[in-house]
Amino acid sequence: MRRSIDIEGFSHGTNPVPAASVIGRTLMTGAIFGTVRETGKVPESVEEQCRLMFENVARILEAAGGNFDHILKMTFYTRPGVSREMINTHWVARFPDPASRPARHVIVSETLPASMSLQCDLVAQLDGDSSGHAVA
Repeated sequence: MRRSIDIEGFSHGTNPVPAASVIGRTLMTGAIFGTVRETGKVPESVEEQCRLMFENVARILEAAGGNFDHILKMTFYTRPGVSREMINTHWVARFPDPASRPARHVIVSETLPASMSLQCDLVAQLDGDSSGHAVA
């Protein structure tokens, strides 16, 4: 059975789309971007967007019963000129062990919504079934 995941202060506007979806132990997200939790707004600062994007990833994973250890792959979409070093700073902080990092892809795109400089999506394998219960 599929389970939708939503978090406070994050949405895809008026589109009827959850932040993520879980079937069994597999979690897949839609676009995750940096929003201020209290307002749901995207800040102007690219650095703040990046920080908040990783924070929203953490909150989505937690709501699904997971954490960064469960991520198999992340894909980042950035506007031209967005620093990979900025992404790498957060990447290394979340995945400090070089022998245990998920796959990653960065795609440069000029078609992101006007207020966004970057966003990501991910695939994760959770410890449990879609109800959040451990699997024996």
